[in-house]
Amino acid sequence: MTPPEQKQINDSVESLQSVHSIVIEDSSLEPTVVDHLTDLRKQLIKSVIIFLVFFVGVFSTINLWFPYVTRGHKLIVLSPLEIISFYMSVSAALAFGLALPFVCNFLWQFVKPGLNEQESRFLILYSPVMFLLFVGGLAFGYFVVNPLSYNFLISLGTMNFDIMISAQEYARFLLLTTMPIGLLFELPMVAMFLAAIGLLTGDTMKKVRKWSYVTLGVLSALITPPDFLSQLIVLIPMMVLYEASIRLVMHMEKRAQLRLEAEESQSRPA
Repeated sequence: MTPPEQKQINDSVESLQSVHSIVIEDSSLEPTVVDHLTDLRKQLIKSVIIFLVFFVGVFSTINLWFPYVTRGHKLIVLSPLEIISFYMSVSAALAFGLALPFVCNFLWQFVKPGLNEQESRFLILYSPVMFLLFVGGLAFGYFVVNPLSYNFLISLGTMNFDIMISAQEYARFLLLTTMPIGLLFELPMVAMFLAAIGLLTGDTMKKVRKWSYVTLGVLSALITPPDFLSQLIVLIPMMVLYEASIRLVMHMEKRAQLRLEAEESQSRPA
């Protein structure tokens, strides 16, 4: 065999080996994607199971929760099915609130491998605070927004109408004045997370303050009953939380700057 032919054969073998290695690498990537999807399905199944356990528990003890839900208001039902619908709506809402910490933990276990060190540290430190803010928003809606809005709207209609509130409409009104407010109370944590990954600064929040207030006003109008009192009650704490978010973001930036200066001073030769 002549040297050119031997060289050609060697080149062909090397090319086949490279193609084979690429195929092996591609095949090694496929189980990784499958593993991620399997892990996601596993966490979702566990979340659904936890929710169903709490749902069954709340539904079976609905008479214990009923006085706290209705607050002693006289409610009517328009059909037998509305009773079941009311019980299921209330049970689903309460089960969601009770299962939320477990669901967040399951989702955290799924996304944790894909987070960098800064994002992972942020979520570990502030996850309890996020949950407390959500609970605080629910409590604010339940103890402040809901009774004030309900009494205001009822007093507005008693002059001209015979008021009869259906159970289903009351459940919808209760959820409308609690759950969205709990989500809005997460504003400081969202701002701090965006600042931690470099997508938001305190100066930017100051520059867009007016437009942010307008946005918060629109959101408060969308998630609350259509009366000015409810919208104002929600808007005021949201403005306070926005200002608190600015202070927190600026504090984070100051700490990061001090840490950077300390590292630079340590790296300088003596």
